Amino acid sequence: MPFIKTTFPGLLIFEPKVFEDHRGYFFESYNQKVFSEEGVEINFVQDNQASSSFGVVRGLHFQNNPFAQTKLIRVLSGAIIDVAVDIRENSPAYGKAYAIELSAKNKKQLLVPKGFAHGYSVISDNAEVFYKCDAFYNKESEGGLAWNDPLLNIDWQIPVDKIIISEKDENYPALENCKHNFVFNN
Repeated sequence: MPFIKTTFPGLLIFEPKVFEDHRGYFFESYNQKVFSEEGVEINFVQDNQASSSFGVVRGLHFQNNPFAQTKLIRVLSGAIIDVAVDIRENSPAYGKAYAIELSAKNKKQLLVPKGFAHGYSVISDNAEVFYKCDAFYNKESEGGLAWNDPLLNIDWQIPVDKIIISEKDENYPALENCKHNFVFNN
């Protein structure tokens, strides 16, 4: 089975089957049939790609309903610490952060469902990150959490004096002051 369940409802790790030989490797980074067979029914409508250097922290971002996004994140080059924070009221994992290293080498992907704030830090010299979304970007619905909220206790694996963050991301509120409209439905 290519999916590994986390302790966070709906948050999945996807490990594609990689075929390697003397020429290199081949793998399917996404196959709708494989996802459907695992009960993951998603209609992706937008692909995004970002390039960043060591120390960059992007996030923690989300879009409120009805424009919330499910994301499938992978790394094309380099390595990141990918973080998802469950912000669905009544979720058993509410207010908890999940972190995983995604890299071009390990080829793991993280499926982040609606109701999570998402972000990542670049732990290699450079990284190219690619992710699929099941809803289009909508500026009016965007929100975020403070990347350094002490209650989330996220280890970005970057020395604090080396962190590079946007002004927008620097000004997001802590979870206790975050405005969102997500509710966990089991």
